[in-house]
Amino acid sequence: MAAAEQPSKGFGGSGDAVGPPRKRKVHQRTHSPRNSAEKTARQRSAIPDHVANRMVRRVLLLSGAPTLLAMGVFVLSYMLMSQGVMRVEPIVTIGVSGVFFVLGLLGLSYGVLSASWDDAPGSLLGLEQFGANLQRLRASIRTMKRGG
Repeated sequence: MAAAEQPSKGFGGSGDAVGPPRKRKVHQRTHSPRNSAEKTARQRSAIPDHVANRMVRRVLLLSGAPTLLAMGVFVLSYMLMSQGVMRVEPIVTIGVSGVFFVLGLLGLSYGVLSASWDDAPGSLLGLEQFGANLQRLRASIRTMKRGG
């Protein structure tokens, strides 16, 4: 019998042909609350829209600006070197951009923690809100560690 005429042995090594794979039923869980108390607790823990909008604005400013500056350092360094204005060592470019990336990371955290949870927008820098929100974060972490 030639090689083309031999029956396919499939993956199992038996003489059976391999058919299409079976589809397995996937049971999807819904994330709907089981009772009204759980639904109410979930609604209480959600971040209100006006607070989320404040957080986004602060994060965009305090994290976005340093991140753009970090990327701009690479562009500026390239422009300076390609035009022959000055020689910029690669370690300087990486170091300065790294500082801006770290500032962006800190700005991300500060932007979230300095947003006012009150209806009033709060101050421009949010220094007084930062302390209060940091205490709230610590308290919620302690509560989660205790399991309640």
